[in-house]
Amino acid sequence: MAGGVVITGTADVGRVEAPVTFKAYMICAFAAFGGIFFGYDTGWMGGVLAMPYFINLYTGMEYDYNAINADGTIGAPIGVSKDDFVLPSSMQSLFTSILSCGTFFGALLGGDIADFIGRRPTIIMGCFVFTLGCILQISSTNQEVLFVFGRLIAGCGVGFISAVVILYMSEIAPKKVRGAMVSGYQFCITIGILLANCVVYATQSRPDSGSYRIPIGVQFLWALILGTGLFLLPESPRYFVKKGKIEEAAKALAFVRGQPLESDYVKDELAEIVANNEFEMRHIPQTSYVGSWTACFKGSLSHGNSSLRRTILGAGLQCMQQCTGINFVFYFGPPFFKQLGTISNPFLISLITTLVNVLSTPISFYTIEKFGRRALLITGASGMIVSQFIVAAIGVTQGREEVHNTAAVQAMIAFICINIAFFATTWGPTAWVVVGEVFPLPIRSRGVGISTASNWFWNTIIAVITPYLVNTDEANLGPKVFFLWGSLCCLSLTFAYFLVPELKGLSLEQADMCMQEASPRLSSKWKPSHTFASEMHHVEDSTALVNEAVEEKV
Repeated sequence: MAGGVVITGTADVGRVEAPVTFKAYMICAFAAFGGIFFGYDTGWMGGVLAMPYFINLYTGMEYDYNAINADGTIGAPIGVSKDDFVLPSSMQSLFTSILSCGTFFGALLGGDIADFIGRRPTIIMGCFVFTLGCILQISSTNQEVLFVFGRLIAGCGVGFISAVVILYMSEIAPKKVRGAMVSGYQFCITIGILLANCVVYATQSRPDSGSYRIPIGVQFLWALILGTGLFLLPESPRYFVKKGKIEEAAKALAFVRGQPLESDYVKDELAEIVANNEFEMRHIPQTSYVGSWTACFKGSLSHGNSSLRRTILGAGLQCMQQCTGINFVFYFGPPFFKQLGTISNPFLISLITTLVNVLSTPISFYTIEKFGRRALLITGASGMIVSQFIVAAIGVTQGREEVHNTAAVQAMIAFICINIAFFATTWGPTAWVVVGEVFPLPIRSRGVGISTASNWFWNTIIAVITPYLVNTDEANLGPKVFFLWGSLCCLSLTFAYFLVPELKGLSLEQADMCMQEASPRLSSKWKPSHTFASEMHHVEDSTALVNEAVEEKV
């Protein structure tokens, strides 16, 4: 009896997890802080690209900060028009997309490392990598290579954090509020974007390097808070189970559930986690390092519980989230709003759209547990399709710059805000929630890593191509680009309807069982009929599905 702890399972499907405690809320809330990295780094770059000092630094075009314009605004470029006083499309594309490129590789590495050293140390490592990238960016003056390399390194750190925070939160959050807790990650992303816009708005007119160095430097605070705080939090109990360290798993589970080590709740949940891991290991054997990666792609497409189907679901869902075009507004908002012609302060409009994003996201804390994952994804995609086609239709008619129709442009901004609200309450948080739920323990860290990497891969693609699509020196689509985003949202709607299961209110082990027994379209009606502990003969319960009582000693 190693450690003196005896684990006995249960066949009662309602007793596989302890009641929700305040401690569980606080642990998940703090872990969600990792979203600040994602959001802040997404938010500040778009504003910096439109800063006069930054444009002057990388193009050599002069700017008079004291010039008074006819419309009452202060500051004007010297020797060129306002339309021409911009960074080249290629430079905008490189500066924006290189972060996403780094996060793509960081997410894959993070998911891999999290299985070797644990979820918590991997997030802390990501904080250190991110800090190094920030130092390189601040050190750059007009050295394009150094700035780009710093963005790449910082991206690796964000990739570590973005993948493993979702993994960590999904594994420790109580099933009844897991959707709401993981949605908190998306909420922190929106707060990060808002904070970035506030800082950029405050420094945009500075005639010195502080205009862009201050927004970059603020990020050190996020790394310090998250990295230090995680030293005080426990490791994921499911990681310990995967490693066979059952005694450590019991202690970690007792901590996150706020229960004594001897609690029946702790014993029952731990037995369920162990039994589920044993069940999955029979179907997904861990043969080698390469085999642990290829296991994510085994099985049949026609079987909802196959590893391949789950990987396609996770990676595809993140792809569909990016294809909604939401990051177009946050990456290139100020330059795009500037193109509309009648907006005197594009930074302010960008700040408003970000505020809509922040205020809308908390609605999902309630709706995701009330209505479920599928309903939110289908409703959100439908709303975004309508909103984006309206923006595009106005943009090619009364919203054209040469028409100078202020009311039409205001209507476009209004529907862009409505589109953001639909995203923030549905696809923004729900995609992350589902990704954290669909993978079984043997491939969970790598599955979440692949899914997060998919998010960043498509994020990179969009960041690369968007300047060429909308800038006046390239394709010059302008508002017509919303026809593209609306069409892609139709794909997102189709994907959600046919492939996303409803996992509301289920433990991760029950979610695994649901995907084995029900199709996505019928999953909302599925109810667990037994526990993995009973199926794997790890029960000591008079109502067990098996007659033989077995104690698992650790």
